[in-house]
Amino acid sequence: MFNDKSILITGGTGSFGHTFVPMLLEKFSPRRVIIFSRDEMKQWEMAKKFEGDHRVRFFIGDVRDRDRLYRALDGVDFVVHAAATKIVPTAEYNPFECIKTNIIGAMNLIDACIDKGVKRVVALSTDKASSPINLYGATKLASDKVFVSGNSYAGGHETRFSVVRYGNVMGSRGSVIPFFMSVKDKGVLPITDERMTRFMISLEEGVELVWHAFEDMEGGEIYVKKIPSMKVTDLARVVAPEARQEVVGIRPGEKLHEQMIGAEDSYYTYEYPEHFKILPAIHDWSSDANRIKDGKKVPEGFVYSSENNSEWMTPEALQAWIDANRDKIGSI
Repeated sequence: MFNDKSILITGGTGSFGHTFVPMLLEKFSPRRVIIFSRDEMKQWEMAKKFEGDHRVRFFIGDVRDRDRLYRALDGVDFVVHAAATKIVPTAEYNPFECIKTNIIGAMNLIDACIDKGVKRVVALSTDKASSPINLYGATKLASDKVFVSGNSYAGGHETRFSVVRYGNVMGSRGSVIPFFMSVKDKGVLPITDERMTRFMISLEEGVELVWHAFEDMEGGEIYVKKIPSMKVTDLARVVAPEARQEVVGIRPGEKLHEQMIGAEDSYYTYEYPEHFKILPAIHDWSSDANRIKDGKKVPEGFVYSSENNSEWMTPEALQAWIDANRDKIGSI
């Protein structure tokens, strides 16, 4: 569906963009892939990887700047919205800035996409948006709601919006695997809580879920991929089997387990072989056959969280993934 189309990715120099762009260029033949972000150094570094490929363009801009978005979206068919203030402590200490990027930025993008005739928009969300306990999660929940409602706000325009939600991305910058690898030589790994669990998804799986959302969406769906869980203590033993584990306590704003679908969403959630879909509660869209397709309604009160998961990653599977991706871990 991306052949001869123009695709723009906000926050495109981040971990997701570094995986999305080469996968897109390998599988499809897009007319243009536009990296929209505000850090010129990250753009300069990323541009070196695509030197000579005329399809890849770089556009300095900020989602807070509506006028710049209008210029960047000229002739664009599809948008992936990956730009966000993501670091939990940063959001807590800079709340106004987090709100400007994650909520006001989402509003700006929705307006610009509608007015510029963009066909489809997929926004990236996070497990922290489900029953949020910190500001980052609260802003992403608000962002999700804005994108879902954007389909009603668009009126008679053809622009459609959906959301993809996933949890801990294995090997991405700032995540637990590269952190443990960076400190394992000290002989001690800090563990926040021995009970802690996390979902495990690769960036490649995240990209494929976004592609599926573009193909499947009618507008307003939140897509949640079925992925395995793992105890953080087991993860630590794989990364550094000889290191001692020291419990240091949960940090402010941190959850013991990741949750991607809460009990309140169960009334509107459908299950599929490889993912779930939370359908919009507005306009009776949750009972729309075109959105449900072949989905099966989940039980009332259903919760999808990392501790009650039916699928668990084995230490052997994690070790195999680390061995295959060692050169990329923590670099993007």
